[in-house]
Parts: sequence; structure tokens; C-alpha cells
Amino acid sequence: MSETLLTLDGLTKAYPGVVANKDVSFSIERGEIHALLGENGAGKSTLVKSIYGLVKPDSGTMTLNGVPFAPGEPGDARKAGVAMVFQHFSLFDAMSVAENIVLGMDNPPSPRAIAGEVRRVSHLYGLPLDPDRIVGDLSAGERQRVEIIRCLLQDPKLLIMDEPTSVLTPQEVDILFLTLRKLAAEGTSILYISHKLGEIAALCDNATVLRLGQVVATCDPRQTAPREMAELMVGTVLQSPVRTARPEGPIRLALKGLSAPAPQRFGTALKDVTITVRAGEVLGIGGVAGNGQDELIAALSGEMPVASAMVELDGTPIGADAVNARRAAGLLCAPEERLGHAAAPDMTLTENALLTGVRRKHLEQRGFLRWPAATAFAKEIIEAFDVRTPGPGNTARSLSGGNLQKFVIGREIMQNPSVLVVNQPTWGVDASAAAAIRQALLTLADEGAAVIVISQDLDELMEVSDRFCALTDGRLSPARPARGLSVEDIGMMLGGAHDLEVAHVAT
Repeated sequence: MSETLLTLDGLTKAYPGVVANKDVSFSIERGEIHALLGENGAGKSTLVKSIYGLVKPDSGTMTLNGVPFAPGEPGDARKAGVAMVFQHFSLFDAMSVAENIVLGMDNPPSPRAIAGEVRRVSHLYGLPLDPDRIVGDLSAGERQRVEIIRCLLQDPKLLIMDEPTSVLTPQEVDILFLTLRKLAAEGTSILYISHKLGEIAALCDNATVLRLGQVVATCDPRQTAPREMAELMVGTVLQSPVRTARPEGPIRLALKGLSAPAPQRFGTALKDVTITVRAGEVLGIGGVAGNGQDELIAALSGEMPVASAMVELDGTPIGADAVNARRAAGLLCAPEERLGHAAAPDMTLTENALLTGVRRKHLEQRGFLRWPAATAFAKEIIEAFDVRTPGPGNTARSLSGGNLQKFVIGREIMQNPSVLVVNQPTWGVDASAAAAIRQALLTLADEGAAVIVISQDLDELMEVSDRFCALTDGRLSPARPARGLSVEDIGMMLGGAHDLEVAHVAT
């Protein structure tokens, strides 16, 4: 039997105004962990959707196990031995692990049998799961396990993973990598998509690099520096974000004993969150997903009003103010969920620019919307943040995830806030765009804004933050200077050992 599992030959797919894939050809060997690299809009998502049966290529062929492969839908791909773990979880919070897994299977066994299989397979691959637990009670890492186990129960020959570590702790990443190496050793091939090039170097055997829909390079990630891979992706030399020394400014934002119940059953209550952020400062907040990040940004944005005195902007209590009042005063927020929360999927980029910019960019006059000004604002964002789109008339849904992220972050930065709070600012964004977004946040701080960056990417937080604190089960640790923090310090803070790290500083 041939050692090659999957071969792509000349795959091409075009949409109105853009060629997503152009003459893409490469192969994946049995038991190989193969990276698919490319900046946002390079065509990675379209390509894996073609392999998984979600997209039909315009031309080109695929061969799987030595026979022609042209899945008309995901069910055909699964029957042929292709499984996919998507970047966004497709789970129902109110259902159990076993029930969620059954929903994703074409021919599920009985509930008793599936529970036994979940226990067996999850322990076999070092991803222990209780099939009876309710998904809404699981951590982000455990939810990732549900998605993976659902795929493994189908005994796949090829497992496609799209940004699988975006919500995992470093410890959970290590466990995932052990699982993937075990699968590869047993003969399963893995097609791995990630913007975290350090992970690619640590895990993958080979890499195919896409740029503007075409294969531009192949490399051995173990022999190629992450920066070199990033430059292959973008075709230019990367510029690292530059921080400048800033004098301590006045307090812009003060949280005083901010407490609030969880707004939904599976949320996290905020418990006595107290912090100040000064003009010109970047405060980094780290934490594993599900520890109160969404609730904190909702309390800051005004989507979840709290007692007025709990939030002060430039010395004025605003905790009870609504979203528009806070935005008018200069407190702007960019939530984690870009499609559906930060942007309306079926509205154009012009309309989405207008939604949050109407007041601060003066896009309304005497009750009438100034559409030419709104279009000009959208064009400014597109140009300044290199958003890859045919134009401002395209819908938010039509953009790749990374390009929509650039648009959303750019839209808020270009409104010149006095305080900007961003949650996962570079989630799913390529190295070049991530560097540009981080530089824009640093520049905003240089200009006198107070910036709060909430992120699960610790490298990102250490790169941009002046001070760092950890959010654990709705509680915020005391802030510490980011410079000089060790991995051990950060791990203790993320684990909730807030008193221990003070003792650690004393020593």
C-alpha cells in the first residue's frame, strides 16, 4: 500500500471578486502531522472545507487511499475516513458529553455503549472525559476534548484540526500534543492549522505554505525558524512591535469592588474585581477561558450594568450607564466573538462601521445617517488595517476570521477612545496581522489612552503589557509589572495563588 494518504492536484476555487484557491497541489503521508500555513485570507479555510465536503472545488482532483475522492457533503468525507475539529465548538451547553457526541455521529450506538466508548477512548488517548457531565459545566479545554473524542470514535484516517489550541492552557496544549503524536504513531494523518508557529515547529513533520490562495513554499518546521515561516506566509520581512517608555499618567479607569452574578447558567460571577488603569498604560489580563472574561467585558462595556460606583471613567461613576453613554464618554470595547457580537454577519462593513462609530465619528446629523461618511470611515479601517476584502459593501460574513478581526479592532482604535478594552485581540490572526494589531494597541497607549488586553495568549500579553494580572473564577489577582515575570509566576497567578505570588516577589 502506498505511503501517501491524501493527494491534492490542482485544486481551484473562486468566489465573486476573489480566487480563494488556485492550482493547489500537495500530499499528506500516512502517520504524518502536516501543517497548513498562511496569513488570513490565504485560502486555508476554503481548502480544508473542500477536503471535508463543505465546499466543491471548481477544478482539480483529490485522491484518498489511492482512489478518487470528491465528497459532496461532510457525511461523505466522514465515511471515507476524514474527520475535522473546527476552530469554533459546535456543542450544546445543556446536553451531556455523550449526547453531544451522539449528535455528531452518522451511525451512533446505544447511549450505554457510547458512554463506555467515550470512557475507553478518552483514557486511551490521555483525554479523560466523563460522558455524563453537562457540557456547560466543562472548561474550554474539556470541550475541546469532546470535539476530539467525537472524531476519534469514527476511527479517522485523516484528522483536520483548525486552530485547536486557541483556548487551551499550556498544560492542556502539552496533553493535546501527546495525543496527536500517539495518533500519528498509530498511522492517523493529521492536517494541522495554527498561527502559533512555535507549536508548528514543536509538533509538525512538514508544512505547506499558502499565500493568496497558492502554494508558495514547503518546509520542515523542525528545521525552519518560526520567524522564517511567518515571512514565507506574508512574503515580507516582519516588523516587531515597538514599545516606548511612557510617563505615568492619570487614572483613566477604576474598578472598585466590581461584583456581579453570572448572567446565564453556565457563566461566571465577578467577585470583588478591583484595579486601576492609567493613561498610557497597557494592562494585560490572562486566564483560561471561562473564568469571567466575557462577564468582565460585558460589565465594562455596559451590556451588563452594575452599581454606578463600581466603575469610574476619569473619576466619574459610570457603572449604571448604558453602552452608548459609555462609548460617548470614551470607553470602547471589542468582545471576543467577532461574528455575531462585534459585527452583524449579514450587514456590510459600512453598516458595521456605522453601528459603533455613529457617535464618535459623527455619522448622524439631525436624525439622518451620513452614509458617505460611514463608507469613508469603513474604507479608512480597511486601508489602515490591511483588511482583505473587495470593498466596504461586502458583508462581515464574507471576510475570513482574521480579516474580520482586523476590521473590528481597527474600527474601535480609529475612534480614538480614552479607554479601550479588547478580548482576544489577535485570535485566529496571522503573525503579520497580529504584530500590526499589537503595534496599534501600543501606539494608542502612547497617545494617552488606557488599554486593557484580555487574552489567553501569554506571549502576547508579555509583549504588550506594562502590568499583568490573572482572572480566575471571576476574581482578579493583584497586578504585577509584566517585565521579569517568569512562567512559574504566571502559572501560579493563573492557578489562583494570588497570595503566593506576593510571597514569591518578597523572596
